[in-house]
Amino acid sequence: MLSFIAGIVVLVLGYFIYGKFIENLFGANENRKTPAFTMQDGVDYVPMPTWKVFLIQLLNIAGLGPIFGAIQGALFGPVAFLWIALGSIFAGAVHDYLSGMISVRHNGASLSEIQGVYLGKKIQNIMRVFTIVLLVLVGVVFVTGPAKLLAAITPDYMTLTFWVVVVFAYYFLATILPIDVIIGRLYPLFGIALVIMAVGVGGGILLKGYHIPEIQFVNMHPKNLPIFPMMFITIACGAISGFHATQSPLMARCMVNEKEGRRVFYGAMIAEGIIAMVWAAAGMAFYGGVQGLAGTLGKVGPSGAVLEITKTLLGPLGGVLAMLGVIACPITSGDTAFRGARLMIADMINYKQDKISKRLLLAAPLFAVGIALTFINFDIIWRYFAWANQTLAMVTLWAAEVYLVKKNKNHWVATIPATFMSYVSSSYILQAKEGFKLPATMSNIAGILIAIALLAIFMTAGKRFAQTIELEETA
Repeated sequence: MLSFIAGIVVLVLGYFIYGKFIENLFGANENRKTPAFTMQDGVDYVPMPTWKVFLIQLLNIAGLGPIFGAIQGALFGPVAFLWIALGSIFAGAVHDYLSGMISVRHNGASLSEIQGVYLGKKIQNIMRVFTIVLLVLVGVVFVTGPAKLLAAITPDYMTLTFWVVVVFAYYFLATILPIDVIIGRLYPLFGIALVIMAVGVGGGILLKGYHIPEIQFVNMHPKNLPIFPMMFITIACGAISGFHATQSPLMARCMVNEKEGRRVFYGAMIAEGIIAMVWAAAGMAFYGGVQGLAGTLGKVGPSGAVLEITKTLLGPLGGVLAMLGVIACPITSGDTAFRGARLMIADMINYKQDKISKRLLLAAPLFAVGIALTFINFDIIWRYFAWANQTLAMVTLWAAEVYLVKKNKNHWVATIPATFMSYVSSSYILQAKEGFKLPATMSNIAGILIAIALLAIFMTAGKRFAQTIELEETA
């Protein structure tokens, strides 16, 4: 129990201490006008109150990952608490803050456009395709998951297919309508359910006397999967997730003051870390340890485990409210995933989105592809999403590193997590069954070499590249 409580405390302190350090390092300026005002269009660039922007950002990034990912990551044992706490503070929140604030400084530009500025046109073209594909995959993943949960708690005639259609219809409207019409109005309600879920489950585990194991540097995974890199891929949202940087530009276009960036970007990631900590602890404690959790996941999967935990801890009414929170999380990431893909394509081809006919022209083919992907096995999509997600985080951190070098600021806050995530992403795809299937020892050594090579490249060429960017901007 002490490890769990300490993890929550560390996350909160990280926001106030390291988050403030990152804010000061970046140089947020409250007197500088944000894109919400300079680019205001009533559709995507819409000034919103900070509390609402924070809540939208939190719900955008808090999909199934910090719930399902944390429960599955708990199979490695309480060592997961360390990755959630330290990863959130020093990697995930830094990644989210820098990507969000750099977007603010670039008029709310989409992620791939920012990567192009700081990593070059070749990388930009690759990441445009890579990121749009990732966003569509996220949208599809976050259709199937909540649809299954809704089908489980509603009458039999409301089948999985029925809820898939309903969720897709909602996604389509949320993608094409102005951001304050649906997203800006519904997210506060979803936020209430999300808070009830986190507080209720966390409080229930503590108050009802469940035993939360203390941190041990032991791999407890029943299938003996290696902690590295598997745990660092399994627990992505809740520690660091490249998907978050695709969502940051949406709120960079609505934020009214640069000084609110720490609360919106860094703070939302810390809040997600707390959510992940709660669910990792609940998974281990509720089922009496890793073996019990593994048995349940094998029978009913993470969605069944979530339903059982919430109903038992909070009773029928509390269980329904908490389940709404769990359902709202993925839905409020899926809709903005498709919205983010629309904006990314619009930025790529410089196509204004002021008219609904223009938004429909981009949204329709995106949803056609998304619907087709629902017929593919969910587990296969999720495995590729997990790797692509962390690879995107790696690229975003390297772009942030070049930005900081260009600004003559301490780049190590981005360089260290970028190097680590290079190690994680490369070693995973080399040994994963959906990758190259190399032995773990060989892939881990190769991952270290790749990470060192990237570090050397950016240390030797990063400053020169940043100077090249400056010359291009001057010209």
